[in-house]
Amino acid sequence: MNLQPDTEKAIVSDIDVPASRDEVWQAWTTAQGAESFFAPKCNIELRPGGAYEILFDLTAKAGQQGGEGMHVMAVQPPSMLSFTWNAPPHLPSVRGQMTRVIVRLTEVEPRQTRVTLRHDGWGEGGEWDAAHEYFKHAWAGVVLPRLKHRFTLGPIDWNNPPTL
Repeated sequence: MNLQPDTEKAIVSDIDVPASRDEVWQAWTTAQGAESFFAPKCNIELRPGGAYEILFDLTAKAGQQGGEGMHVMAVQPPSMLSFTWNAPPHLPSVRGQMTRVIVRLTEVEPRQTRVTLRHDGWGEGGEWDAAHEYFKHAWAGVVLPRLKHRFTLGPIDWNNPPTL
């Protein structure tokens, strides 16, 4: 068997969150939890093939609100969740194609959890490159900091989200 090095283009980001692994798990895997940091409306059915819809813009028309039609791929409570993901609406040529996100939770201390997010499955060129750049910022600069904010200062107020 010839093993090749991993050359897959991927976004990998992590953050330490001041909460137990079980609390962080609930934040990622329930609609109520995801609505506290990820987006104002979420539809999550925690089973392989179940919905993992994260809706960012509730005023947009159906199909343009965010992560509509996304699905859970795998679940290993309380340490791993993977789900499909799509490009934002402003990148229509790649929006209908799915990438993959894997979230891993590692207990660092009893009330500290490391969240490691890996987003892969990217194509190359054009809107694929634009989507990759978009999510490099979105995961590390928005979503993961909002998760930490949720456990340090409370749930995100979607009428006045913090600038992080």
